[in-house]
Amino acid sequence: MAKDDLQNSAKLRDALFDALEDEKVGMLGVTGTRDHLQPMTHFFDRENGCLWFISSNRTDLVGHLAGGARDAHFTVTSGKGQLYACMSGPLAVADDPEKLDELWSPMASMWFDGGKDDPDVVLLRMPLHEAAVWLNEAGTLRFGIEMVRGAMSDHDPEVGEHGVVDLRGSA
Repeated sequence: MAKDDLQNSAKLRDALFDALEDEKVGMLGVTGTRDHLQPMTHFFDRENGCLWFISSNRTDLVGHLAGGARDAHFTVTSGKGQLYACMSGPLAVADDPEKLDELWSPMASMWFDGGKDDPDVVLLRMPLHEAAVWLNEAGTLRFGIEMVRGAMSDHDPEVGEHGVVDLRGSA
């Protein structure tokens, strides 16, 4: 990989990781099912490069994991529209009571009558393997100008960067 590609990958990875820490909700789905992606609150573990989710064993999402880990996708968009990303990795049920204690919150307890001890509570873990990341660094005004320039000429809009980043071992 060329030096520029490595620098671009590091920039995209860092921007993605920052967005995952700032944004708390994205869309999660298991690959190869007929189900649509669904909104999920995520908890990002930057040190280990993985996402954690608290779900219910009564959901179709968790039902798809009954046979073990499955490939999944998670998407996130920054609130200001400066980053769009689609990540992939294996999603699995995690038996980790200490992690559940760490992640549990009053918000999570609103979904479960029995609190974190509710028998329906399931902890999910998704180590991130790869991500397609789009950075919109243009800002609103420049983005509009670039779109007009592109529509009126052969000019390709210059609004940011895009790349696919290998996230295995990059935490």
